[in-house]
Amino acid sequence: MDYINRSLERKFLRMSGFFKVVLVTGARQVGKTTMLRYLAGKQNRTYVSLDSMLARDLAKSDPVLFFQTYKPPIIIDEVQYAPELFSQIKIICDESDETGLFWLTGSQQYNMMKNVQESLAGRVGILQLYGFAMNEKDGIVFENELDFSLACLLSRQEQSKKNDITYVFEYIWRGGLPQLFHADDEQRQEYFNSYINTYLMRDAADLGSVNDALRFGRFLRACAALVGQQVNYKTLADASEISQPTSKVWLELLESMGIVYLLQPYSNNLLKRLAKTPKLYFCDTGFAAYLAMWPSWETLMNGAASGHYFENFIVMELRKSYSYSQKDAYMTYYRDSNAKEINILLQVDNEIHPLEIKKTAKPDRRDVGKFTVLDKALLKQGSGGIICLCEEVIPIDSMNCFIPSNLI
Repeated sequence: MDYINRSLERKFLRMSGFFKVVLVTGARQVGKTTMLRYLAGKQNRTYVSLDSMLARDLAKSDPVLFFQTYKPPIIIDEVQYAPELFSQIKIICDESDETGLFWLTGSQQYNMMKNVQESLAGRVGILQLYGFAMNEKDGIVFENELDFSLACLLSRQEQSKKNDITYVFEYIWRGGLPQLFHADDEQRQEYFNSYINTYLMRDAADLGSVNDALRFGRFLRACAALVGQQVNYKTLADASEISQPTSKVWLELLESMGIVYLLQPYSNNLLKRLAKTPKLYFCDTGFAAYLAMWPSWETLMNGAASGHYFENFIVMELRKSYSYSQKDAYMTYYRDSNAKEINILLQVDNEIHPLEIKKTAKPDRRDVGKFTVLDKALLKQGSGGIICLCEEVIPIDSMNCFIPSNLI
């Protein structure tokens, strides 16, 4: 399969020209190694994977000899398997003025991040790669930063094809993992089976949090049943036959492994009685659809959970867009005790952008009326609107638009 450019490439190369170490984290099989090896191109850059037991044993037992054998500049894959390397990487960095000496990838974030931040403070840039966004997969690179203004959206509309619910739901069902782009239904099913047994179970066991594969499999399926909803640890625990404290530990584990994304609730001292529970999304909608046993994109599109999956899709497309752009965004959702909810609040440059998500081509423009609850917020309200399946950008008022989902 031909290489497909990733939106993170720009940011990665900028960080490599600034830091001596750049670490790319993310779930297994999202394309971290492929991107780094592509960017290395014709550079004389060593490559080593710590998935290899021989390389891993050497890294753990003798880091000095490891770097005599595998000399920088270097790509080290799955670096979480040998945290013993970090102190030697620090020594090499301190002896050199050269940037971009170490390109690292890692899949199990929590323990590794703790080691990296303690050992390489000030020397390392940390970036996260997700599976392919829909526009990434289609080779569409927007020329402007997303700010939800009418001018920005109209400019993006000129670069994009028309929105199409069947195309969107085929992407949602298939997901963004590169190996599945040309897989048939049977291959997709076996791939995800293998993904759970080969990667997730092994990584979870390595982290010492999971020793019961059967219950962990039930837990994964229970999470997929809660896509787009507030986390309920009792529901997860009951479905998996585990305790509530264990369900909390396991969900944090899945978040650290880049499998799920927990959208935190908005909080503000001036706005009382706000929700305190995060909402649960999967970083890859295809994996969620597999776990929930949706047999095809048509059944998913027409099923009872289609709105939740569309919401999951939009949340992750926004997460990817801002993770790779020059300006990151703090993303939350709003819900109060009066059951008023705003699906997404994006905080960028001291402005807050309210966004509703609707799986329809003709949403109700009155839905933006709920944005007035933000009048008491500490931040200035920026442009927003309703992200939906409409084909064209349509202004609602001076601040909000109907936003085609393919423009984010």
